[in-house]
Amino acid sequence: MGKKVIVGMSGGVDSSVCAYLLKEQGYEVIGLFMRNWDSLINNDILGNPTLTNQQICPQEQDYNDALAVCKKLNIPLHRVDFVKEYWDNVFTYFLDELKKGRTPNPDIMCNKYIKFDYFVKEAKKLGADFIATGHYAKLENGYLKKAKDINKDQTYFLSQLNSEQLKNVLFPLGDYLKEEVRAIAQKLNLITATKKDSTGICFIGERNFKNFLKNYLPAQPGNVIDISTSQKVGEHIGLMYYTIGQRKGLNIGGNQDKMFVVGKDLTKNILYVSFGDNEYLYSTSCIIDTLNFNCDLRPTDCFAKFRYRQDDIPVKLTYYDNETILVEYDKVKAVTPGQACVLYLNDICLGGGIIKEVQKNKQKLWYL
Repeated sequence: MGKKVIVGMSGGVDSSVCAYLLKEQGYEVIGLFMRNWDSLINNDILGNPTLTNQQICPQEQDYNDALAVCKKLNIPLHRVDFVKEYWDNVFTYFLDELKKGRTPNPDIMCNKYIKFDYFVKEAKKLGADFIATGHYAKLENGYLKKAKDINKDQTYFLSQLNSEQLKNVLFPLGDYLKEEVRAIAQKLNLITATKKDSTGICFIGERNFKNFLKNYLPAQPGNVIDISTSQKVGEHIGLMYYTIGQRKGLNIGGNQDKMFVVGKDLTKNILYVSFGDNEYLYSTSCIIDTLNFNCDLRPTDCFAKFRYRQDDIPVKLTYYDNETILVEYDKVKAVTPGQACVLYLNDICLGGGIIKEVQKNKQKLWYL
């Protein structure tokens, strides 16, 4: 075909096979590795196991793996540094949301500002006709659609991309299962064939979350209150460390019932909990803002996910204006301010927004 495609090479198995498949299809394939985090520059000291447990930092190991794959596939690899851009556009957002007591998703903003913005600009400098990534997603007839491998589908994380950002993008893995991708890598004897998938914060990796945040935000301990009785049942170590619906890691003993986080009061620095799976965990609607649609479809009845890998939930949409939407649903557990609400029409990902306010019977829940 002769068209030039720039592949985002992460040093993982998905991008490795992505590059191979495109080369087999006749594209001129060029790899581009992004370095988005520097532990020393970014004061990533506390909670970082890689500083003492590894001889080489994970980002450099990923680059070496990407380089080995590109040599094996006989394609060039370029490298670009987006450490400042990642800090300014993704990590600062992450910290600001935590300060507000919300639960942000940095992976979504990383796609919006880094992988499909700064990366694209760099790819164009290399003469790209297309860009490609190892995301499990499809683009068909102008629509962003779920991947064949529903368990790995990543359209949730692509929900803040607009139609312009999705132009000239290729997702070669959309029709593959994860095990098929690994089988291809093993057949090719790629160094990434059995490499574990990356986990943790996008481009940062696994961290001891509580210690990691101490590098950037001061912890403010406060009271834990049983929302049903208004009685103090313990103390928390800082509201930013907890999310709605959380049950593990509360470190409050003396009660055998399940204890869940149900709300936060930033003014009084109170963490509200409830004992048992009860009404405080459930809502019937929410307001979303930071809206993004990647197509012209605007249904009033569709489906939504309020967190990754959640089952599709039937919802009714009321479009207040170009900035906010009321999303109504039957009782859903632990809908959380700051998280993404991603909208679907069957297998089409329409886009979505960020949860601004959580309601019950269209009344804002005071403890959220």
